[in-house]
Amino acid sequence: MQERRVRLFRNGQNQAVRIPRELELPGSEAILRKDGERLIIEPVAGRSLLALLDSWPDDLGEDEQMPPIDDPPPEPVDL
Repeated sequence: MQERRVRLFRNGQNQAVRIPRELELPGSEAILRKDGERLIIEPVAGRSLLALLDSWPDDLGEDEQMPPIDDPPPEPVDL
């Protein structure tokens, strides 16, 4: 486990910590939780397309139907 001593500072009414470049987290958000005396910072996992689709309801409403899709065959191409 990589470990490094860091400095705490004040940012307005909040206490903040500067994260060294070699320990940076990906993205622009993180999850912070307290475990006893420890603070644990974890990156927020990106949401996959499958997770998004899984969060949608399985059925359409009673009055909703999938719209017809115009899908003509492709036009011939001269190579």
